[in-house]
Amino acid sequence: MKAFYTDIFVLPLPDGHRFPMEKYRLLREYVQAEIVAPDDLLLPPAATDAQLRLAHTDRYLEAVINGTLTKKEIRKIGFPWSDGMVERSRRSTGATIAACRAALADNSMAINLAGGTHHAYADSGGGYCVFNDAVVALRTMQAEHRIRRGVVIDCDVHHGDGTASLCAEDDSIFTFSIHGAKNYPFNKPPSDLDIGLADGASDDEYLDKLREGLWYSLSRAGAEIAIYLAGADPFVGDTLGRLSVSKHGLKQRDQLVLASCQQAGIPVAVVMAGGYAKNVQDTVDIHIQTVQTAFELGNMP
Repeated sequence: MKAFYTDIFVLPLPDGHRFPMEKYRLLREYVQAEIVAPDDLLLPPAATDAQLRLAHTDRYLEAVINGTLTKKEIRKIGFPWSDGMVERSRRSTGATIAACRAALADNSMAINLAGGTHHAYADSGGGYCVFNDAVVALRTMQAEHRIRRGVVIDCDVHHGDGTASLCAEDDSIFTFSIHGAKNYPFNKPPSDLDIGLADGASDDEYLDKLREGLWYSLSRAGAEIAIYLAGADPFVGDTLGRLSVSKHGLKQRDQLVLASCQQAGIPVAVVMAGGYAKNVQDTVDIHIQTVQTAFELGNMP
């Protein structure tokens, strides 16, 4: 099983900025030291313009690349434009593409230690998301004739609005989002299946609803690959989450999603998505659980 990382392209952000960039470095260092063989932790190629155009408009792509986004567009994304931001966004999307290829080649699982940028629409970014890596990756797999159909299993605590919008008229990609009903974003375009949870939902309710959603999604999608957004932000200690799922509950979530896909014979590309705990190590611990679970299940005979 292979893992792909992009954290070397993370640049310092202004003081007081909330986006936890440090988590990517800490996660990669642990995975490199404790989980994967050296040859299985790889720096991905950047997504190409042609690949990004499978999900994004020419105008938006050119504005991102050339640094001509408006102040309003930059404010919506949530961090300032820079050459490093563009390169990292390309690499993060490229890592999801690479993880899809690796998962399909092995008929198993592969991991992007970043990704999950589900708030990016065709013509705009948002919520710390520049390009929609899941949609770009699935459409790249289709363009390369590796798959016909895919499914997005979005367990980030925030609704996958960009993904839902991009796939609204695309019957070949099934979108499932389980999220906080009253959390960001306030405008939630319908996914193929949405499960909105009340503030404070804890382990049992979360897992019961997820189980129902997985059964419905995997039975309806007809998918040949899944992209799993394994957000750390449903965690009870997350500053932006508003749910009350424990670390153990999130480990059970990972086991449920990955085992369900495995039993259905569907390869999985795992991406990390959000995580904003006050103590960054809590977020890293949850992402580590996800990686460990994927490696354990993916390496089973």
